[in-house]
Amino acid sequence: MISKNQVKYIRQLEQKKYRKREGLFVAEGTKVVGDLLKHHQPKALYATDEWQAHTGISCTTVTEEELQRISFQQHPQQVMGLFPIPSQTAVISFSGTLVLALDGVQDPGNLGTIIRIADWFGIATIVCSEDTADAWNPKVIQATMGSIARVNIVYTNLLDTIDALPPDYPIYGTLLDGENIYTQPLSAEGLIIMGNEGNGISEAVRAKVNRRLLIPDFHQGETADSLNVAIATAITCSEFRRRQA
Repeated sequence: MISKNQVKYIRQLEQKKYRKREGLFVAEGTKVVGDLLKHHQPKALYATDEWQAHTGISCTTVTEEELQRISFQQHPQQVMGLFPIPSQTAVISFSGTLVLALDGVQDPGNLGTIIRIADWFGIATIVCSEDTADAWNPKVIQATMGSIARVNIVYTNLLDTIDALPPDYPIYGTLLDGENIYTQPLSAEGLIIMGNEGNGISEAVRAKVNRRLLIPDFHQGETADSLNVAIATAITCSEFRRRQA
């Protein structure tokens, strides 16, 4: 049985100010919660008898009707968890590895998909500008399909982070005036910057890019103006990893 106060408390976590105050985020569904439980200890779990019997994990039992009341999903799936928001990593390792940077990515679905892409291509850290969407938004969490459990998300001043890197450190950006990604040398370490859905990489950050890349179009004639940022991220990460295979 779940009380009205518990319902109210959980529903408040849809808003960033309450997530920040409580230090908690909401995860739902067997896949997302299952992946998080491998890496993080939940503050609370609410699940149906069926889920508990299948997993052998005991927690607060809720009916399908009660789960519907606390869920942010149209069709909730057996379990919801409240998990602590991980503390920010003070030191980010840039040496010998690829790090993804997001400059003002606003759409929760795009952000969640990018986190999933980073996980797929073995990129352990995403550095987010302070105006990037909140990674702990329930919509983002669901879009990651559990990858949020394995990717380190850091919010920081992107310019300060770039300025702290060695002068010759590879800083990649996908830009319309860049060079064809399929013909340019790509290193095994570097910062890959992806920009805002409408405006791309901001002017100040663009000035820091020392390796400008272009994903070319192959359409003979009129074509789309640009790629969705999540799709562009997938193409870019795939090409980097292909070179290292």
